[in-house]
Amino acid sequence: MVASALALSRAGQWTLALRLLDAAPDTEEARLAAANVALDCDWFTGSSVAEGRLGTLAGSTGWDVDFLRLRHLYRQQLITGRPHADELVSAAGALCASAPDSTRRGWAHMYQGLIADNVVGDASAASGHYERALGTDDPLLTREALRHLGGHDHDAGDYERARERWEEATALGAGAGAVVGTLSQQMLLAVLARDTRDEAGALALAREIARWAGALGARTTEAQARAFLDGVDPTRVLPGAAVSSGR
Repeated sequence: MVASALALSRAGQWTLALRLLDAAPDTEEARLAAANVALDCDWFTGSSVAEGRLGTLAGSTGWDVDFLRLRHLYRQQLITGRPHADELVSAAGALCASAPDSTRRGWAHMYQGLIADNVVGDASAASGHYERALGTDDPLLTREALRHLGGHDHDAGDYERARERWEEATALGAGAGAVVGTLSQQMLLAVLARDTRDEAGALALAREIARWAGALGARTTEAQARAFLDGVDPTRVLPGAAVSSGR
């Protein structure tokens, strides 16, 4: 049931995923999964359901719980701008040092990179962490690392390398069933199309992203696409547009 619920969450069916988990036996694994689903829902829809789900884990400990709390605090930092930088850097470093396997260590490096990029403002350090996040058998982690490495390529004007990484990230996300994440990744390809003077292609892609995201209730992604149609680069303006939602 937990695996099925997480698959539903990746497909953008967050309400259904939470209903399934609420019907499951009340175990820490189910509560952790529900908090993960709720956090993904908050990222993509702008809801505020993760806080309550995290409350069910108040007495829980362990790497996965700490990682989930880091993800939540990171999102709060991006939304509110409250000064959590030192806390985020410390928590991500501790998770990297205590990771029980290479995949979890890769996710910790991924978040060290995101924090360096989007909170601290150290792009050079961020790239090193994204590189360390590569090389695992987790397609969603590889997708995240390529997404952000491609962002650095794009910012440096290397559009061809950015395209290679972003196209591979899009395919990995789709293969893993990350429906809304794939739409978010396609948004970056629309940005790249505009940058390379393919305005017709950029607009056509953005219209489809907006339509799909709207149908799924992914309001954040839909807003990014509609802003793009109005001539705005969502990766520069809207909070969360260029950052990761996690798993």
